[in-house]
Amino acid sequence: MNHFTISDIENLTNIKAHTLRIWEQRYGLFTPKRKDSLHRFYDGEDLKKLLRIAWLYHQGRKISHIASLSETEIMELALATSGSSSDIEVYLNRLMEASIDLDPILFDDVLNAVIEKYGIDNTVTKLIFPLLKKIGLLWLTGHIIPSQEHFASGLIIQKLAKAINDLPAPSPREDGRKIAVYSPEGEYHEIPLLFMQYLLKKNGVPTIYCGASISIDLLQKIIASQQCTALYFQQITKVNRLNKEEYFKTLSKTFPNKKIAFSGSCLQTVQELPVNFEFLPDEMAIRNYING
Repeated sequence: MNHFTISDIENLTNIKAHTLRIWEQRYGLFTPKRKDSLHRFYDGEDLKKLLRIAWLYHQGRKISHIASLSETEIMELALATSGSSSDIEVYLNRLMEASIDLDPILFDDVLNAVIEKYGIDNTVTKLIFPLLKKIGLLWLTGHIIPSQEHFASGLIIQKLAKAINDLPAPSPREDGRKIAVYSPEGEYHEIPLLFMQYLLKKNGVPTIYCGASISIDLLQKIIASQQCTALYFQQITKVNRLNKEEYFKTLSKTFPNKKIAFSGSCLQTVQELPVNFEFLPDEMAIRNYING
């Protein structure tokens, strides 16, 4: 069983814990469980119900009206979206539900609907990245099991891989630009890396997708055989305890004539970058890099 604290619920629904307690006392919308220690907690069914309630509340529905509805009516009303851009939140909640329940059919149906409606680009930036952030938060705090995070990530990777394979192969460029895409050794998060691969290929930039957790020695062999002119890497987590300054120096020394771009918030604290390095701090910088 999943155990969520009221702080978890607050973070996932964007409704203050104080407000949630008032709703519980006044309307009896939900009843938290108690551990042997008497500490309150919420389970997966509570979270799914509260995500639907929160969606309706944020759309302007009065909580007194929501409280008068049955669970089936709440679900049906939450799914009856207006078609506006805000319905992304509904899809996000549905994907959260599918991840908690390990429901591949629901997850796939929702993801297909969003891709058809908004395209891959917007689906990744507006839906998948926020989803992974929420799931990652729950995983780090021990409120979901690793298989639930791996479940969602695996299905998303399949979608991105198919989207990449469906694109035509870019033609060689006159300037010879060819980018090796990878993440450093010990960094296994592949979804942002695959998305970058997708964007580059979509914009006609030849690439070599090296993958996640690539050592510099292996990278050296790949780049030598594929005649890449540039490198792009991402470091999303701090799990591998990467010494950023030393890694940058080694990479610059190994590839002194290559342009090296990178992104990832945990890398932006490096004070002085080697001359052939470029940090891409946000989506705009990444788009400019792709088009460059």
